[in-house]
Amino acid sequence: MKIAIMGAGAVGCYYGAMLALAGHEVVLVGRTSFVEAVSQNGLILEKGGERLVAQVKASSDPSIISGAELLMFCVKSGDTEEAGQQIAPYIDSSCTVLSLQNGVSNAETLGHILRFSVMPVVVYVASRMMGPGIVRHEGRGDLELSGLGAEEVASLLNKAGIETNITANVFSSLWAKLVVNCAINPLSAIMGLPYGKMAAQEGIPQLMEDIAREALSVAKAEGITVSDKVFETIRTIPVTMSGQYSSTAQDIMKGKKTEIDFLNGEIVKLASKHGIDVPINRTLTLLVKNAERGDKK
Repeated sequence: MKIAIMGAGAVGCYYGAMLALAGHEVVLVGRTSFVEAVSQNGLILEKGGERLVAQVKASSDPSIISGAELLMFCVKSGDTEEAGQQIAPYIDSSCTVLSLQNGVSNAETLGHILRFSVMPVVVYVASRMMGPGIVRHEGRGDLELSGLGAEEVASLLNKAGIETNITANVFSSLWAKLVVNCAINPLSAIMGLPYGKMAAQEGIPQLMEDIAREALSVAKAEGITVSDKVFETIRTIPVTMSGQYSSTAQDIMKGKKTEIDFLNGEIVKLASKHGIDVPINRTLTLLVKNAERGDKK
């Protein structure tokens, strides 16, 4: 099958490499430096102590996705509209499109642009780009999805070694991940610490749970049921992924724009709609935005 990856970051490269190693024809749309590296050396996946080379095609021209039967949309949330418009001329409703993104609204936004349904996917993977065309797998890698065609997609991905589970309500899972991200991501970024050291600071474990409770109040107002297991996840992640920095922290360190508007910022926006006060999430959103600007005026 021809499979296209829009967004050749850590998530897109990990799943693209896995699918290529399973024998699929994989094409990735990425920046020039990425394209040059992959053209010379292949897409390199560091996983389980091995260094695997996946043969893929890469281009900065989105027309390379033409004819793809499956597209995995992996761009940052803030780039969804622009990237969606770039791929729209080269894709039609016969292609299954998956949104592998943070937040809870990206699949709907992309669907409006493409004018057909996009399948939201919950992504549970820790991966990191070690250089152009080199991705390191650091933990998990499973996916969760639901909807029309979910069985066929799950079967294809599972055969490629990507554990994929079908859930009755993917939005509940997306919200659960959002709540966890809101509780952990901005604190790692603001404090400049990996999860383990962050959670070891006095008062931080309680603060993470307070952030989550604000987010859960908004989920309830939106009619979304989220399991209390999110609190167990919030307590567990700093132990199981103690050396990991949040994606928000990594963006700040690289001088990149973060996804805070689609994490805590999303909670703030939806809370306003329902007349709910979320002071901690609002404060974190403002602090991360300030950190993004750095010394810029």
